Amino acid sequence: MPSIRLPTAAGRLESFTTSPPREFPRATPPFPRIALAAAHVVADPLAEQDPWLDVKIDWDRTIAYRRYLWSLGLGVAEAMDTAQRGMGLDWAGAQELIRRSL
Repeated sequence: MPSIRLPTAAGRLESFTTSPPREFPRATPPFPRIALAAAHVVADPLAEQDPWLDVKIDWDRTIAYRRYLWSLGLGVAEAMDTAQRGMGLDWAGAQELIRRSL
């Protein structure tokens, strides 16, 4: 079984066993419709900050997740979800997300 390492309250990483991963088919264009995913950003789980005042984003993993979604043939509703659903990302952070994604 696969496992992931999750942060503990003490700031250490602890293993958690997950169920087996599923495989999804990769996209083969052209598509008759456009589907958008409302992808969130990936937070840095070990960063020390107040999440209401300061957002710490793992940009490499955030962009890697978007690339994975694109490989499945999905578009990403960029920054809409993050800025409009109270994810804690301010306007400057939303702009940075858009800049890095394009």
